[in-house]
Amino acid sequence: MAGMVPYSDYEKALRRVWPFAAIDDFFAPLAVSDADAFNMDVEDAGDKYVITAELPGVKKDQVDIELNEGRLSISVDKKESDEQKDKNYLQKETSEWQATRGVYLKDAANEGISAKMDGGVLTVDVPKQEEKKASVTKVTIE
Repeated sequence: MAGMVPYSDYEKALRRVWPFAAIDDFFAPLAVSDADAFNMDVEDAGDKYVITAELPGVKKDQVDIELNEGRLSISVDKKESDEQKDKNYLQKETSEWQATRGVYLKDAANEGISAKMDGGVLTVDVPKQEEKKASVTKVTIE
């Protein structure tokens, strides 16, 4: 009974076993999840939202920004240039990667959105639309 591992801790226990830990350590630099791909901050600046994303080494033509029914999505598709593929690397720690991060902005306006890229930081300004008062209609039962 002392060697039993709760099911929820089973994965952690397997990682401590030599072959699995070595394989995880070997492939860890290659793993990029959406959550770890780039940092994104969302600020409520009164009459607008200011979204900043840290995208070092990414060019503005590799970024796609879209607002769809209040959901702002920032997608990055970083690809290696052709000139770098001709080089003979002994070790290469930069790679091609794709990531998408999004945030829901309930009162975002569809017009007047601006974006700029400066020093590896993307800044998106999304103006707020004036909140519409909920119109309530009283229905009479016949």
